[in-house]
Amino acid sequence: MGPLSPTRTRRLWGPRSLGVALGVFMTIGFALQLWGGPFQKRLPGLQLRQPLAPSLRLAVSSCPPRQRLVFLKTHKSGSSSVLNLLHRYGDRHGLRFALPARYQFGYPRLFQASRVKGYRPQGGGTKPPFHILCHHMRFNLKEVLQVMPSDSFFFSIVRDPAALARSAFSYYKSTSSAFRKAPSLAAFLASPRAFYRPGARGDHYARNLLWFDFGLPFPPEMKTKRGNPHSPGDPNLPQLNILPSGTGPRAHHTLDPNGLFHPAPTVAGGHRQTSSPASLDLASSSFIHWSLAWLDSVFDLVLVAEYFDESLVLLADALCWGLDDVVGFMHNAQAGGEQGRSAVSNSGLTTEDMQLTARARAWNHLDWALYVHFNRSLWARISQYGQSRLESAVAELRARREALAKHCLVGGEALDPKYITDRRFRPFQFGSGKVLGYVLRSGLSLTDQEECERLATPELQYKDKLDAKQFPPTVSLPRKTSRVLSP
Repeated sequence: MGPLSPTRTRRLWGPRSLGVALGVFMTIGFALQLWGGPFQKRLPGLQLRQPLAPSLRLAVSSCPPRQRLVFLKTHKSGSSSVLNLLHRYGDRHGLRFALPARYQFGYPRLFQASRVKGYRPQGGGTKPPFHILCHHMRFNLKEVLQVMPSDSFFFSIVRDPAALARSAFSYYKSTSSAFRKAPSLAAFLASPRAFYRPGARGDHYARNLLWFDFGLPFPPEMKTKRGNPHSPGDPNLPQLNILPSGTGPRAHHTLDPNGLFHPAPTVAGGHRQTSSPASLDLASSSFIHWSLAWLDSVFDLVLVAEYFDESLVLLADALCWGLDDVVGFMHNAQAGGEQGRSAVSNSGLTTEDMQLTARARAWNHLDWALYVHFNRSLWARISQYGQSRLESAVAELRARREALAKHCLVGGEALDPKYITDRRFRPFQFGSGKVLGYVLRSGLSLTDQEECERLATPELQYKDKLDAKQFPPTVSLPRKTSRVLSP
């Protein structure tokens, strides 16, 4: 390895990358602590390219907008809607995307830099650097930092595991062997071990999907003789590079593993299960504690799907973007599902719904730990931002979204795919439910047409558009020849 440049030195020793540089030593020490001893803590007619009103710059007007971004696109968590705003922002500003050759970076295997189209190892080419990495992957920090600078803004999104389970069961029923064998989600959650087999094909969708997407290792008691139950065919188990408590951008947060688990006891597989602190041994509790601390050291912000609009306001503030940059439509929503996202609440739920919610959270206890932790960190951030200020910004964001929908869309809302005849706007249909999309109104000005198309374009078509823009097809000219070719 050659001499370290200043940039490379920062990458190795910055707060985010310290865990990568010390990975071998910290991982060994962490494993010894966990497995063998005590744990040490730590509007109509508007021109859409112009704002509906003077753009609400949510941060100090003099701050430069952040344009080096890493978004971990988690599954069934509203991430497609976030992806659309990143596509639009990068498209408008001429930013370069780190794109997969197809539509995912080798998922469910861990992310590898070599899977980025046009990637050249350091010193291996003169291609301009990438600005945005945002398509589906299983997070692998060491490899991500081969593609993106360490001072990039890292963010992701989480969703209540109960809501995620409902969506995933419908969407991945044909993909997950556990879901495929279960007659219903209720039947699956009543006795999950009757259907779920660790390591079975596609069954990473059936348990702790968020934890899996974040690339975290699983506690010892969840591993089997077949290895990591969630990475079939992947011999490279993820390593958790631990940052000592007190380091990282959010070291002031106090993590309390005993406060992470709240689901009610359930009966699963004939055995009473609970996710109360009493059922967690010290190693498991500490394992989760340190995993969350590590995520805090890596990610600058984690959005919460149930507070989607509030999260977008905070995202715009953190990136020093205008509010218009984060206004958009919902993407990849299923018919009959939630058209909007609301806060977690038991109000209006039947007894059966409440039981299913409790069982889903208990079965996905690692995801529930993630969710509770990042829900808390979101509200701590809201407190710093100011509740009344946030409410005003959220109201403005929703008004702008409604105005855009009325101006751009037939019916002003998402439609059943049978009404979408233009293939550019027809979302990919997968799972047992219909995925909704958009039809543009006729008579739009050229400028408005362009912006409405951006807002309505599904993720796969938009990825193809960006791919063609970054990697235009080469036209091979016929070669000249000095001799006559024989017939």
